[in-house]
Amino acid sequence: MGRKYFGTDGVRGRVGELPITVEFVMHLGYSAGKMLMSREWHLPKGERPVVLIGKDTRVSGYLLESALQAGLSAAGVDVFLAGPIPTPAVAYLTRALRLQAGVVISASHNPYEDNGIKFFSETGSKLPDDVEKAIEEGMNDPIRTMPSINLGRARRMSDAPGRYIEFCKSTFPFDLDLRGLRLVVDCAHGAAYHIARNVFHELGADVSAIGVSPDGLNINSECGATHPETLRQEVLKQKADLGIALDGDGDRVVMIDGDGTIYDGDQLLYVIANHRKGSNLLNGGIVGTLMTNLGVEHAFGRSGIPFERAKVGDRYVLERLQKRKWQVGGEGSGHIICLDKHSTGDGIISALQVLHAMRQQNATLSELTNDLSLYPQTLVNVRMAKKFDFEKSEAVIAVKDAAEKDLDGTGRVLLRASGTEPLIRVMVEGKSEDRVRFWADSIAKAVQDAAA
Repeated sequence: MGRKYFGTDGVRGRVGELPITVEFVMHLGYSAGKMLMSREWHLPKGERPVVLIGKDTRVSGYLLESALQAGLSAAGVDVFLAGPIPTPAVAYLTRALRLQAGVVISASHNPYEDNGIKFFSETGSKLPDDVEKAIEEGMNDPIRTMPSINLGRARRMSDAPGRYIEFCKSTFPFDLDLRGLRLVVDCAHGAAYHIARNVFHELGADVSAIGVSPDGLNINSECGATHPETLRQEVLKQKADLGIALDGDGDRVVMIDGDGTIYDGDQLLYVIANHRKGSNLLNGGIVGTLMTNLGVEHAFGRSGIPFERAKVGDRYVLERLQKRKWQVGGEGSGHIICLDKHSTGDGIISALQVLHAMRQQNATLSELTNDLSLYPQTLVNVRMAKKFDFEKSEAVIAVKDAAEKDLDGTGRVLLRASGTEPLIRVMVEGKSEDRVRFWADSIAKAVQDAAA
């Protein structure tokens, strides 16, 4: 059997509903703690495994942090509490401090009503599916609190933001800076609200920041990487050179140029890949996902850059990169992984890689993407009240087959269940925008009717 609660990005859901309840999260922490306690870590005598907990700015973060800490402590694991910091900061600090695991309390780009838990290993990578499954299975055992002398201890880590800022800056070349560049950075009222501006400012840019007033309820609300129009308006208003939009937990990035053109993860990945190829720094090829625009694949082909697709989710991009021993991959949503810079996707570091390309080549984003033609692509999210297996619906498959026949090899149709929300995602792309929209709407209606 597969995992019941873990999706493509940890455990996620509506706060107060299973699995995001106090009881479940405490038990989750206990099960993970027991697994850590059972491993041979070669720690000095008297020392216990240590887990770093970070979170985004959702009001429910305090609740879940306490529950998670209680479960880990009951299992005998020590805890460092880093407070609000980006997801990739937890990955970095876990590895840099030689801790045994890291945990992030976040629902990434989802609204504030949702929250989630995701784990990082001691290497700063997301846990493999089989480890997450083992943690789930461990929750079948009751919580048996350690004797008081063996309980885990917790302490606050006040210097986590500063450590991460310095790490981000270290990924940008020492012989380059951002002087003379006017940036607007949108932090989505999320975990990077007190971090992102400092990174770009300390590298020399003139930075204006928006989305930096979190109140626990406004994370991702009409701002950030999932709503780039807000940043676009600000870039045009301020006559800035560039805009950088992060999501609520800081692992996605979308950029906007001074003309107001929005560049998604596919386009930014193309910029990074081409720059590395031209600098003889591209180790192997590029990994995208099933959602990567067909135009990007064709452009890589013209440039002689090997390209492969993984399942949707940055964890699967990472797995394919590691298998191929390549370094760069990403998703159109803005998750970009540069393994020579970090062990996981990082919005700030990805933006710095794009800025590196622009500075070194003295070129704009428009110039760096002028030979990239994206196919029209339409994504329709069909919300499900209950679990629905579209692959068993003859009506849905019939419409999907009709769409593929009509596109006749000049486009793609993709249906998949979201790993983070109760949705069926319908994606259609091709050369004709009208046909793409028609078939996306037709398939989405077929899914709705079949699931009703």
